[in-house]
Amino acid sequence: MIDFGFDKIALIGAVALVVIGPEKLPRVARTVGHLLGKAQRYVSDVKAEVNRSIELEELQKMKTEMESAARNMASTVQQEVDSANKAFDQTWADVSNAASSSDTSLSGYAFDSSALQPPVYKPPKKNWRLKRGATPQWYKQRTGVRRHAQSGAARVARFRPPSIRPGRTL
Repeated sequence: MIDFGFDKIALIGAVALVVIGPEKLPRVARTVGHLLGKAQRYVSDVKAEVNRSIELEELQKMKTEMESAARNMASTVQQEVDSANKAFDQTWADVSNAASSSDTSLSGYAFDSSALQPPVYKPPKKNWRLKRGATPQWYKQRTGVRRHAQSGAARVARFRPPSIRPGRTL
């Protein structure tokens, strides 16, 4: 890489002042600054893109590792479930064979399958008249519970502002 010290930059500036002239030097310096800025932005964009691609590769590698670990875990769990099912089936077969071959059979006892089922839940009937009667009148008035049936016109007249009520003049 080119190493520019203060003395080299001063020498380049003096040569540029002599060759380009004092009138055009600020415009040339501004143009060179813009070009250097563009070059730096381009280099930083390329670096960022390379870093993103490296991170993407790492994430894809980690994803494949996680997927393979998940597949291995799923196969292990499936094998354990299958072995547990086989052991349960074998135990069930042994118990059923022992019960059928034993002398003390339960066939003489009556077995009611409905006795094993729990009773069906029925919610209690609620008397809404009793429930409404238990609420105090002051609470009903405060919360705005209607106690009497009103027509639509009566409700409109009841809630009409006092300044609009008929029979009143302003």
